[in-house]
Amino acid sequence: MTAANGQSLPGPGRTTFEVAFDLKPEAPDWPPVPVERLWGEKTAVEFEMRLLNVPFFARGVAYGDLVHVRPDQERRELVFERLNGESGHSTVRITVLDQRAGRDVQHRLRAAGCSWETAAQFSSLLAVDVPADGDYRALRDWLVARRGEGAIEFQESAISARHLEQVPDFPA
Repeated sequence: MTAANGQSLPGPGRTTFEVAFDLKPEAPDWPPVPVERLWGEKTAVEFEMRLLNVPFFARGVAYGDLVHVRPDQERRELVFERLNGESGHSTVRITVLDQRAGRDVQHRLRAAGCSWETAAQFSSLLAVDVPADGDYRALRDWLVARRGEGAIEFQESAISARHLEQVPDFPA
């Protein structure tokens, strides 16, 4: 995976672990994997991790969120159990349908202060982190307009309470 626009990913000096998120099928071929693994770092709370990257498929969590994990001895990994606390960040997935719009999408995301991740096997998919202090209303209006033009599709995977306040007419 590649991070864009300064996304903080695990690096030297950090004690990081992978957290497994078991995914529920939403459609026959979606999500395309049964488990997504995100990087997390331990907090002072037992079995609590702070997420260090943006999920592609796991719903309801965002960069920086605090999650409770359980050790699964059989699988030999830490497995997500629940959200302990929001970071204020939001997660949006964007699928670029018109490749000519790709640069425009990246330019708009940078202007909004967002960072994103991509993966070679899902080249048209962007896992986008909307920062806690970002203007989600303006970004969402832009995403809706681009979707209406047929350039992109997007999914709001985890919208923080802070960003929900900016969009009073957010669909329930």
